[in-house]
Amino acid sequence: MQGTRRWVWWVVGVLVVLAGGAVAAYVVAVVPQQREENRDAAARQAVEELAAAWQGQDLGALEAFGDGVDYTALTTGVASLAGAADGPAWPEQVAVAEVERDGATATGSLEVRWPFGADGWSYDTTVTAREVGETEVGSVRGAFDTSGGVWEAELLPTTVHPSLGDGAVLASQRVPSTRGTVLGRDGSPLVVDRAVVEIGLRPDAVVDLPGVAATFAGTLGIDAASLVERVQAAGPEEFVPVITLRREQYDPVRDTVRAQTGVVFREGLQPLPPTTAFARATLGRSGPATAELVEASEGRVQPGDTTGLSGLQRAYDEHLAGQAGFSVVSQVGEQSTGLFTQEPVPGADLATTLDERVQVAADQALAAVPEGNGNAALVAVDIPTGDVVAVANTPASGTDRALTGTYPPGSTFKTVSTLALLPTGLTPEETVPCPGTATVEGRAFGNVEDLALGDVPFRTDFARSCNTAFVGLSSRLEPGDLGAAAATLGIGAEWSVGTPVATGGAPAEESPVEQAAASIGQGRVLASPAAMAVATATIARGSWLPPRLVTTPAPEPSAAPAPLDPAAAATVRDLMRAVVTDGSANALLDVPGAPVHAKTGTAEYGEEVPPRTHAWVVGFRGDLAFAALVEDGGSGSRVAVPTAETFLRLLP
Repeated sequence: MQGTRRWVWWVVGVLVVLAGGAVAAYVVAVVPQQREENRDAAARQAVEELAAAWQGQDLGALEAFGDGVDYTALTTGVASLAGAADGPAWPEQVAVAEVERDGATATGSLEVRWPFGADGWSYDTTVTAREVGETEVGSVRGAFDTSGGVWEAELLPTTVHPSLGDGAVLASQRVPSTRGTVLGRDGSPLVVDRAVVEIGLRPDAVVDLPGVAATFAGTLGIDAASLVERVQAAGPEEFVPVITLRREQYDPVRDTVRAQTGVVFREGLQPLPPTTAFARATLGRSGPATAELVEASEGRVQPGDTTGLSGLQRAYDEHLAGQAGFSVVSQVGEQSTGLFTQEPVPGADLATTLDERVQVAADQALAAVPEGNGNAALVAVDIPTGDVVAVANTPASGTDRALTGTYPPGSTFKTVSTLALLPTGLTPEETVPCPGTATVEGRAFGNVEDLALGDVPFRTDFARSCNTAFVGLSSRLEPGDLGAAAATLGIGAEWSVGTPVATGGAPAEESPVEQAAASIGQGRVLASPAAMAVATATIARGSWLPPRLVTTPAPEPSAAPAPLDPAAAATVRDLMRAVVTDGSANALLDVPGAPVHAKTGTAEYGEEVPPRTHAWVVGFRGDLAFAALVEDGGSGSRVAVPTAETFLRLLP
């Protein structure tokens, strides 16, 4: 029995010894492995905390990882690309790919993505983490340290991007886009780079500033006093711009300009139309962006950009300008290394229906209007297509009165009145009296130059532009008849040509006097030169076609008006031919080419006695319709008709 107990205790002893060995082996083999895994986890956690602070835009937490690293200074140069007004820029994603530990040092790989450009900017960078302390290991047998120690990740400039060493920071550089051009009706560019000379003064080199300013005023047409003020306010070596001239404008004044002390020049290219006057009020112009345009663009336009300043160039600036690109660089002082580029998106072309040959003729015709007359406008329309092929104004750089100016159309509106009267039974051969005056409810209406034809066929009344004949006929009309007839020609309608156009209108008459005045294009009747040109093209065609000016990008379709009676239109065309053969536009009879059809107008305005008048003429020859207006020009037959004659003779 005693031997049995000894055997039992021996077994127990063996088991105790074996168990102790197993525990020891576990401590030796497993505990260190667990601790190394914990160190791996702790190192990764430090890297992830830095990544979270960076992606979370927590500047205080992020810079706590660095030792004097100014993250704001590193990234402010690209803040605008990230949509920040000022301060640092932030990536949209910072992902920890992997962390490799070697002893007390670990290297974390980060995948960084910035919200730059269409697809973002992505790259890999690294961050270092170090073990900076350990927790105490317990003394109880079998205990093991489950902590990985204390680890810290380190923010360095090279963490933000591997290239940011030796004082480098991230910066952005703008990459301008290529501006689209304005195309004419045949698809060729109207606006192309043309040689220019910019004339300026260097203040410290000018000897006689008042004398130079006076010479420039006389030679270049600039304001002398303003130039003197600008030169005096400038720095001694500053370039003070005076004027930029096309090469063909500069050459005739070259010697005079070069003879002035302190004058300096800059030669270059600018996108310009064929001539200085070429549809300028409509096309507008482009040039360096003004401070106001930069501010209004909300970041799209930057200082130094070429942008539209007026007209179609301004209205379609985003279409023409495209989208600027940019590059992200690592910059140290003036040295930079490219890191990422977002290519610019070229601007698109703006297609118009303007015909260079017709437009130049229109500009030249207005330039020939005698001095002493008012501002002028001329619009030409291609009859088969409705294309507006010329829009001319004087002064060329002023208001686009050809499209947006509204005026009483005077006797040119008799084309509309005739359309309204024909359904009442009126015929060209009907005898309609043309007295010197006609009175309606106490208001007397007279004729230009005291015309009095007596009892004559309506054809003669129309050809000689007898106001009193139309005043007498106006009693046949119902209120609204004139407006309805005008609407069939597009007057008063909503057009969609890609730019604002005033189409005028003929409001419903509220009394016989208003109806009489409206029948001769007075009272509340208004129209623009564009409206009258389109109306004339519609009569010439015999049907409505929506006018076109900008074709790409295509504007919304114009609404179609009530249909025009083709037979009535044919009658009006015959009457317009009589105006040339036997009436107030007789000066157009020998114009070469197809027969000219026309209608003159002398439109009264204002309160003076006798009233002042605008001079009008509308007409067509072959496939081309036109309307010409000379503000305060007096007689349509004496002033507007010669303008139309010049225009047509320039277009054989």
